[in-house]
Amino acid sequence: MNTQDHDHDHDHPHAEIALSGRPGYYEIMETAVRELLVEKHLFGPDEIRRQIEVLDSRTPALGAKVVARAWADPEFKARLLANGRTACEELGISFYDDTQLIVLENTETVHNLIVCTLCSCYPRPVLGLPPDWYKAKPYRARAVSEPRAVLAEFGTIIPDDVEVRVSDSTAMVRYLVLPRRPEGTEHYSEEQLAALVTRDTMIGVVPATVPTERRVS
Repeated sequence: MNTQDHDHDHDHPHAEIALSGRPGYYEIMETAVRELLVEKHLFGPDEIRRQIEVLDSRTPALGAKVVARAWADPEFKARLLANGRTACEELGISFYDDTQLIVLENTETVHNLIVCTLCSCYPRPVLGLPPDWYKAKPYRARAVSEPRAVLAEFGTIIPDDVEVRVSDSTAMVRYLVLPRRPEGTEHYSEEQLAALVTRDTMIGVVPATVPTERRVS
């Protein structure tokens, strides 16, 4: 499983993206269905464009904002764990579908990991598009059958006395992990807390940590 899917700034070269001359099966099907729906006047090209813009605007920064608020505000955290969707909406995060969002809290005794074994269901309203490895068959299969081994490949070693719970996302139910707040962050602002939260911490493959250079001895 490739755990090197990451956003970064560096100067080593990447292979150029090659565009295939022939569209694939799913691309052909998407085009055919889209053109048929437009032809039937069920929606127009402008609606498609606007929805794409909404999808493109969603990033893990939204989820990080939610986690930071939960760390800083116990009452918000309680509402978030009771109903993830309505709590997110309190922060101005809209949901463009009918999915339910369940927020799973990591504790001293439980570590949560999310997966979609059937396809790539993912909390896109708060995290944006899923990483490639999340959609890959090895992760989808092994996250359920050997979650500790998968976590170890991300550098996350879970003690034997900590339960690992794997939650399988569906078309109507999506999950978001509320990672444990790192120690030594009691005086952090919400903005500083949000900077500690990454996409992978909210999937559950790594814990939230304070970068070494920020730690005060």
